[in-house]
Amino acid sequence: MAPVGVLALQGDYREHADVLRSFGADVITVRRPSELAQVSGLVIPGGESSVIDKLSRMFGLADPLTEAIAAGLPVYGTCAGLIMLADTVLDGIEGQQSLGGLDIAVRRNAFGSQKESFEVDIDIPALGAPAVHAVFIRAPVVEQVGERASILGALDDGRVIAVEQGNLLGTSFHPEMTDDYRFHRRFYDRVLSVGFHS
Repeated sequence: MAPVGVLALQGDYREHADVLRSFGADVITVRRPSELAQVSGLVIPGGESSVIDKLSRMFGLADPLTEAIAAGLPVYGTCAGLIMLADTVLDGIEGQQSLGGLDIAVRRNAFGSQKESFEVDIDIPALGAPAVHAVFIRAPVVEQVGERASILGALDDGRVIAVEQGNLLGTSFHPEMTDDYRFHRRFYDRVLSVGFHS
């Protein structure tokens, strides 16, 4: 079975790698196109989306990533990773680009600065009971959901914070910071069932 990648340009990629290894996955930290070519799924971690965007272009990864996503590579993006997967970033810094793939529009830092970080329990029907304990840190919000994307979860006020589309999964929050790995399991099960080879 091909390894699972974690994009390791910036952000909390080590925590995601640890979660995936706990499932028995062979994990590769991805910084180069040659490493991306070896994986059958990819996690894009939280961090700073504008920095991940810049570094992905600097390391020659942006185009191969976009192509792999379009070709059906299973990808799970958390926080900044969700922004990277969005087709539209509503308040990116000048020149900021996303990889696209998810038919959504996302607003960066929608909850304000680091001080406005919070935790809340959210019902995610696709994952069943119990509720998911979600940790939000300078989190984005999905402001528009296109026809091709499905909503997996929202806050009580209706703001969308988890979406899925084909082999792509995105959350505004950080499941790797809790001990509830059902989103990672959902992603990893998809990786195993798809058997993607670049």
